[in-house]
Amino acid sequence: MRLVLDTNVWIDWLVFDDPSVAPLKAAQQHGRLHIVINAACLEELNEVLAYPEFRLDDAQKKNHLAEIDRCTIRHGDQRPAHPVPLPRCSDPDDQKFLMLARDAAADWLLSRDKALLKLNRRLKSAGFCVGSPSEWSAAFARSG
Repeated sequence: MRLVLDTNVWIDWLVFDDPSVAPLKAAQQHGRLHIVINAACLEELNEVLAYPEFRLDDAQKKNHLAEIDRCTIRHGDQRPAHPVPLPRCSDPDDQKFLMLARDAAADWLLSRDKALLKLNRRLKSAGFCVGSPSEWSAAFARSG
């Protein structure tokens, strides 16, 4: 299984250690899934980790980036030969996550962003689902 995580899910994972991402962390640690990231998504995450409200010092930020590097697969800029058209997200900054999920042949894009979540029904032909970490956990548990 391949996943793409939106920045808000990464922040839950890295900064807040949110319990809703615990099943995701466990599945990744046990090799049951692969998390894909690319340069554009990593750049946004790097910028968000620098927000003053998180109060992260340089060592903490470096540790978070090392964690991302440890548990992700990098996807380049390659696109499928015949990419499936994607709907436009109402937040243009989130389009990169949709594109990565499509281009990396992800099964899920995990997000808490309402602009992305409302696109799930329109993405059936793209081959991936958009859902929250809790929605993914419930589906993952059902799949065995």
